[in-house]
Amino acid sequence: MVVSSSNEETQASPESTYDRKSKLQAFDNTKAGVKGLVDAGITKIPTFFIHPPQNVKDFTGLSKTQFSFPVIDLDGIDKDTNKREKIVERIREASETWGFFQVLNHGIPTSILEEMLDGIRKFHEQETEIKKQYYTRDFTKRVGFHSNFDLFTSPAANWRDTVYCLIAPNPPQPEEFPQVCREIMIEYSKQVMRFGRSLLELLSEALGLSPNHLIEMECAESLLLICHYYPACPEPNLTLGTAKHSDNDFVTVLLQDNIEGLQVLHQNQWVDVPPIPGALVVNVGDLLQLITNDKFKSVEHRVLASNAGPRISVASFLGRDSGPSSKVYAPIKELLSENNPAKYRATTSKEYGDYYRAKGLDGTSALLHFKL
Repeated sequence: MVVSSSNEETQASPESTYDRKSKLQAFDNTKAGVKGLVDAGITKIPTFFIHPPQNVKDFTGLSKTQFSFPVIDLDGIDKDTNKREKIVERIREASETWGFFQVLNHGIPTSILEEMLDGIRKFHEQETEIKKQYYTRDFTKRVGFHSNFDLFTSPAANWRDTVYCLIAPNPPQPEEFPQVCREIMIEYSKQVMRFGRSLLELLSEALGLSPNHLIEMECAESLLLICHYYPACPEPNLTLGTAKHSDNDFVTVLLQDNIEGLQVLHQNQWVDVPPIPGALVVNVGDLLQLITNDKFKSVEHRVLASNAGPRISVASFLGRDSGPSSKVYAPIKELLSENNPAKYRATTSKEYGDYYRAKGLDGTSALLHFKL
């Protein structure tokens, strides 16, 4: 293994010769990811995974909060008008105040959710030599595997590996999907696209617009699956599974397993998102905050590292730059007024995504760059 298994460098003086870039390159060259470190039996995490003290100081006592994370049951939404109105109102309230909510009875069978999590586990736990075929930093590829998309630009690396698929508008050929999870990835993608369109109808109604408004804006035309694997960490108090960030899409639909770790920043407190069997987590993305002119909030969230694991999650990004499109997005004119002028300049999802990736997960919002 070419990566140092010690973090003794952290005790070195600022003038030390710790060569961060070469350490990152050596880690990247293994193409084995964080799981490769764990498989090698490390007991100390490499220095480049250690986050600044201010980012890891508030890990304890977090679940002792007075907040109750919103859970919305969609059962009967298409059969009962009164029930639909109440559900839309709850979605509006959650999107304005939390930027997050969990949904039950969303229409995707539990068996498919479980099979998808199992498929992602199998991908990450297969022989490294097979996974290496997919390892890439060329994010124009429709299918790929990597550890930390911003490995060389972020202040500290996150304790996770990722397999991703650009599903829409130009899906990969079946043989491009990893064989170990091919069938379930294709099936889950169909299910989540269908649910995503229903979700955008509800969000449109919650904005007081026609149900098709966000769909007609092409917010559901693209889909990217980002499937994370968070191995057990020997020093979880020093690093993060995913650093504080918001998402660069319209809406994210997250499938998580039963291991805790996801947290949302709500009223300046980190609140746990409890795993609920069969539920999906929904969150507002930056582009939805932009086009709703701050009515709906793209809220910062993170994933803690843990000595339990692996933790597995599948994030479905709706409306991210996964296809060439010149579609321009700006605050929706129906939501603007003399007292509520546009707060953001127009942009494309590609421009936004390019800026977001170049900036990396540095703890600040990419939205600030697009403010008027």
